[in-house]
Amino acid sequence: MNIDCSTVKMETEKRACQLRRNIVRMLTEAGSGHPGGSLSIIDILNVLYFETMHVDPAQPKMADRDRFVLSKGHAAPALYAALQARGYFAEEELWKLRKTGAMLQGHPDMKKVPGVDMSTGSLGQGLSAANGMALAAKLDKAPWQVYVIAGDGEIQEGQIWEAAMSAAHYHLDNVMLFVDCNGLQIDGTNDEVMTVNPVSDKFKAFGWNVIEINGHDYEAIRGAIAAGKSIKDKPTAVISHSVKGKGVSFMENQVGWHGKAPSPEQCAQALKELGEGGEA
Repeated sequence: MNIDCSTVKMETEKRACQLRRNIVRMLTEAGSGHPGGSLSIIDILNVLYFETMHVDPAQPKMADRDRFVLSKGHAAPALYAALQARGYFAEEELWKLRKTGAMLQGHPDMKKVPGVDMSTGSLGQGLSAANGMALAAKLDKAPWQVYVIAGDGEIQEGQIWEAAMSAAHYHLDNVMLFVDCNGLQIDGTNDEVMTVNPVSDKFKAFGWNVIEINGHDYEAIRGAIAAGKSIKDKPTAVISHSVKGKGVSFMENQVGWHGKAPSPEQCAQALKELGEGGEA
């Protein structure tokens, strides 16, 4: 799915363009952050927060809400953009990203940001936290689901695989993990640093239900969620093949955009590509 934000008509796609614009703007204002992996997961967050998850921004701690854990916590700008658009806090908070005393910092903080269910940033730990939430739901016979996004570089961490083993052992069919497979991490390609392939076969070997999708195809995302929720007695891993920096031509598939902010000139170019001032 190619993005042409100047011509898109569908509400979901128009929202995705706005979310991407806000990511670029907030990182430029901050002068630091992680655009590549934030842009690659926006389409998943778009479907989760606006079509799938049972949440209420007016009651961010609602007991029966679905939970979300951003295990790759450095992609916080994507989560912040989605939470703001969903109504959890005012837009002005986005432009204070990473500022001293601001609510929104470089990694999600559940004690400060409404809608954040788990503080994350130390890679590899998010799935373990999600398992704990899912076990609690099982014990309480509660209906809510736990959704997780981890990076493909992140799954080089051993704790991910301990958590994968535990989720299968405890039959946590209320856990759905999206692995953002954009192929790049801070030091280069995953294959150069520490290959994680074949990702699908690994999760299958650990007893998971596995679905592979194009992480920018909305019908595929919706279908994976529906299919995963129908599976009983095992967790679901959605292997989401994505483009790092999706939507901004000079960022796409460029490892250098893992963790640096655009200059004002680059911001202007990116916003133009993302339809700033156009129909999107």
